Amino acid sequence: MRMKLEQLAGALKSNLAALYFITGDEPLQLGEAADTIRLAVKNKGYTSREVLTVEKGFEWNELGVEADSFSIFADKKLIDLRMPSGKPGAEGAKALINYCERVPEDTILIITSTKLEKSSLKTKWFQAIDQAGVVIQVWPLDGADLIQWLQRKAQKRGLQIEHDGIKALAARVEGNLLAASQEIEKLYILHGDAPISKQIIENAVADNARFDVFKLTDCVLSGRVARAVKILNGLKSEDVAAPIVVWALARETRLLIQIQVDLKQGENKQLVFKKHRLWDKRQQLINSALSRMKINKLQQALVLSAKADRQIKGQEMGDCWETLLSVCVLFRVESGGTS
Repeated sequence: MRMKLEQLAGALKSNLAALYFITGDEPLQLGEAADTIRLAVKNKGYTSREVLTVEKGFEWNELGVEADSFSIFADKKLIDLRMPSGKPGAEGAKALINYCERVPEDTILIITSTKLEKSSLKTKWFQAIDQAGVVIQVWPLDGADLIQWLQRKAQKRGLQIEHDGIKALAARVEGNLLAASQEIEKLYILHGDAPISKQIIENAVADNARFDVFKLTDCVLSGRVARAVKILNGLKSEDVAAPIVVWALARETRLLIQIQVDLKQGENKQLVFKKHRLWDKRQQLINSALSRMKINKLQQALVLSAKADRQIKGQEMGDCWETLLSVCVLFRVESGGTS
């Protein structure tokens, strides 16, 4: 059964399907749709979760094994199958058809895939999935669809953006939903639930200081603390809003923690990087940080970021910029390296 993305949340409230297939080339929407299903499934008692990734060396009989196995910790199971290529091959096609012909009880299967080729929509394995479960095709957004998406995203975050402001934001982000999501988060940090006009959007989104914040996080990830301190002092002297700096450093720290968790669960590093939408240069920076930063240090960085946030809000004594400096120093290259 085909379902539009905007219908998903309402459908999940009424009942759960035994199988969900999400496909598309817009990563943010793809990830959010999968997260929405996972949360709904978890709330319905499917607490046992198995992640399978179709990569080199993957054995498709693992899908059947997981479908037939029972967890000693939970009666209901979620199988999270990730198919980055969108092509299961002959063995995978057979396994998917067999699964659809005998869908196990108390088990929900979520399949996420890149955009399928037109020919794939006519295959037996896709037709079997279409009949056994729900198929959601995710499309890039533009025009009125992009504006509606931005409105929903802003409202969900608690923002009051005027219609002209939404249109200005759409023009600035040019369909890049990840960039749009980041800009909405930034607007919330700066303005909270206060009304936001077109002028505020144009000033905030076009603010070149945000690029210096990204330079700061690049230096922090690579361990160049001396350079990071100079940038941090420059941001302070230019009266850049401290919450933006907190947001940027905390975001990178949470990303590193999530990647470490994924890798400890046995996921392939390149697939993990792809899942988190990290391009080549970013991969180098993340690899550099992962080689130095253990979970305990990253957690310490998050604690300090939270402290800086409280200091900004007047909920704790101290200078937030000094605390942010401490966050940067945590990422330093130890003796023997360079900063």
